[in-house]
Amino acid sequence: MKLLDRILNLVSDLLRSAGALALTLMMLITVADVAGRFFKHPIFGSVELVGFFAVAVAAAALPHTYKVGGHVGVEIITRLLPRKIRLLLDLFTRTLTLILFSVVAWQMFVYAKDMQQAGEVSMNLEFPLHYIVLVLAVSLAFFSGTILQQIVDTVNQLRKGTTG
Repeated sequence: MKLLDRILNLVSDLLRSAGALALTLMMLITVADVAGRFFKHPIFGSVELVGFFAVAVAAAALPHTYKVGGHVGVEIITRLLPRKIRLLLDLFTRTLTLILFSVVAWQMFVYAKDMQQAGEVSMNLEFPLHYIVLVLAVSLAFFSGTILQQIVDTVNQLRKGTTG
């Protein structure tokens, strides 16, 4: 399990770096396009490129954000519960989350294949859209692995609490 943890952490760090790069590229393209419009020379396809990079940013941020607990959560009531009950609730919600995102990742792979077979491309740049969907699917698959890693950690905490 330690090897899987290291692999997931490495991929999470790589995705985070790729997301940061995509966000930087979004900013640069937007600035260059606005400046280009001022001089009557906008960047062709800039809206599509920014949209593609936005998908990459969102997809790349998911595993790391989940790992560090960066998502919004309401804990007003659960903070008052005993530790074991909180861990059981965490286990339940993480399991549901794993099921949901595993199904979404799987369906994104199916959708990417369908888009490839249909030959769908973006409107202006004619970029094959299945690549964008595939990036999202791969990221969601790693996100599911991160959720599984958190489930294993929660189960280990529950075991320590009952044996220790």
